[in-house]
Amino acid sequence: MATAATPLPDLPSFPTLPKKRMPAGRPREWYESHNRRLKAMRLAIALLNSGVYRAEQAPNRRIRTTAARIGVHPPSDTTCRMVRSLIRHDSR
Repeated sequence: MATAATPLPDLPSFPTLPKKRMPAGRPREWYESHNRRLKAMRLAIALLNSGVYRAEQAPNRRIRTTAARIGVHPPSDTTCRMVRSLIRHDSR
């Protein structure tokens, strides 16, 4: 029997820092991995703010729901693994 997931509380909005231009001349893979790390960090922070403190509490579905709530494009499976890795690292 499936249980209903508890709804996430309203996430606070914090002022963001001004964006900087990316350095030119790097390989495309560098930009992709950099943006993936930034997205994973944003999602990990949002999950921690909503009460998710262990990686086991963050299945892909919850990470993607959080992404939709904070206005981020749905993350890939690789990004979801990275988010869990950041949460796991933070809880030590």
